[in-house]
Amino acid sequence: MSVLPFMAAAALLATSWAIHAVWMIRRLRSARRDPLTGLWTREAFTRRARRLLRDRHAVVVLADVDCFKQVNDTHGHAAGDALLAATAARLAHAVGRSGVAGRLGGDEFAAVLLDRDHTAPEQLDTLSRVLARPVDGAPEVHTTVSLGWVRRIDHPGEDLSDLLRRADEAMYAAKRAPSGVRRARLGRLLASVAGRRPGRRGAA
Repeated sequence: MSVLPFMAAAALLATSWAIHAVWMIRRLRSARRDPLTGLWTREAFTRRARRLLRDRHAVVVLADVDCFKQVNDTHGHAAGDALLAATAARLAHAVGRSGVAGRLGGDEFAAVLLDRDHTAPEQLDTLSRVLARPVDGAPEVHTTVSLGWVRRIDHPGEDLSDLLRRADEAMYAAKRAPSGVRRARLGRLLASVAGRRPGRRGAA
């Protein structure tokens, strides 16, 4: 009995399995990316952010688009989507390849960057101005983006969820600040109504 038909069938089966494996890998990768912005989803961001937090120079940033509902109501949902996509692209560029940025949901984004040269305040002030620029090709679509941030080294015993809560409180305070950027306070978590927003739980 010739072994050629058997070998041909085995080769065909191996090829089909290889194609299926490649397809599955691509599906898994796409599932970890937000379809609108291309940023990591909450789960994928959390995994990568936790790894970066092993570095004492890590900085956790939370960003929230101001008046986003007004943009949608005034210019339409397509304009709102364009604003979110532009915000995501600018945030990812600012974070760079050494950091990570993700979309937590809606108009809220998070990032972890490594600040080895201790220029985070200046970097984030610049980022705040960049994020306020109009959307390319649609000068009428723009708003500000409030940023809250916290240094990992200031709170060595806290995990990503704790640091995100601190950044969230700072971000909420930033919405009332002229600069739109606020660093989290040292010490205890703020618990006043003017601080942490209700329902915020950080990353899973």
